[in-house]
Amino acid sequence: MSTDIPVTIQLAFDGYWRQSKVDSIPAHAGVYCVYTCTYNKDVKPRPTVSVDKLLYIGEAGDVRTRISGHECWEKWERHLKPGQVLCFSTASVSPESTRNRAEAALIFKHKPPVNTEYVHSFPFDTTTINASGATARLTTTFTVKRNATD
Repeated sequence: MSTDIPVTIQLAFDGYWRQSKVDSIPAHAGVYCVYTCTYNKDVKPRPTVSVDKLLYIGEAGDVRTRISGHECWEKWERHLKPGQVLCFSTASVSPESTRNRAEAALIFKHKPPVNTEYVHSFPFDTTTINASGATARLTTTFTVKRNATD
């Protein structure tokens, strides 16, 4: 008989980096979100992006390197409508076991269209996510429970 050990994970998201600025994403361990966005270059005093749709959630030991070399770029770009660009937000998370759990919880809750793993199952103990910062299209506080067998 297994014992459920609840965990709460705090995620402070930074963003949004447009696809042309991927090299500006900090090189840190964490989770990341990929969105379709509209770049509002004429907004004064500083251009902004409007976040349109969450496409993908991932995790990596170095989010900048992972995003820039990701194998799903073509899949992400297929979701772009005229005038849209890809943009990204990231949150620092360590260790790797916590990153995997946070990624799985975010995917299970939000079901981004390009993700396949964790969309229909959550194989971890009860997990609460408290997200802040650049959280467009994300539920900022939620709890998910294990629904898959080991």
